[in-house]
Amino acid sequence: MSAALSAAAPELARIALDPARVEQDLARLAMTIVELVRRLLEAQAIRRFEAGSITAEEAERLGLGLLRTREAVGTLCERLGLRREELNLDLGPLGPLL
Repeated sequence: MSAALSAAAPELARIALDPARVEQDLARLAMTIVELVRRLLEAQAIRRFEAGSITAEEAERLGLGLLRTREAVGTLCERLGLRREELNLDLGPLGPLL
C-alpha cells in the first residue's frame, strides 16, 4: 500500500494482547463484538422495514431501541477510554471487520 493511501486510511487494530494492557485490549475486543452485533441488528431492521414485514409501530420501537443501543455503545467506549474507530479489527486477508 502506498504511503498516501496508508496515511488516509484509518488504522485497523489487530488482536495482540499486551500484558501491560490486557484489560484495555479485552474491553476493546468485547466492544468490537457488541458493535458488530448492533450493526447486524440495524441492517436486519432496515431490511425488514424495506420489505414491509413490520408495522409502523414496530419500526418506531426498533428505531428507538437501535438509537439507544448506539448511544450506549458510545457511552461505554468513553468510559473504557476507547474511540469507535478503534473497534474495527484487521482480519488480514479478509479485510476489516466493520
